[in-house]
Amino acid sequence: MGHFISGNGIETSPAKIKAVQEWPVIVNVKQFSGFLGLAGYYRRFVKGFGVIARPSHAITKTNSFVWSQE
Repeated sequence: MGHFISGNGIETSPAKIKAVQEWPVIVNVKQFSGFLGLAGYYRRFVKGFGVIARPSHAITKTNSFVWSQE
């Protein structure tokens, strides 16, 4: 599932993190939604994930996807 379970608890798989880091450039809403789905799978490991991801989710709802610095 992309997790390691040890005496320290649940940790992420380095291979899965690498997949997120090397995600290809996103050019449309469908690809962006796919990335958000993958990132959301790891929300338990990112403090404040919902707050961080809120602007990204808003982009998918407005149907006005424009890749920018913002």
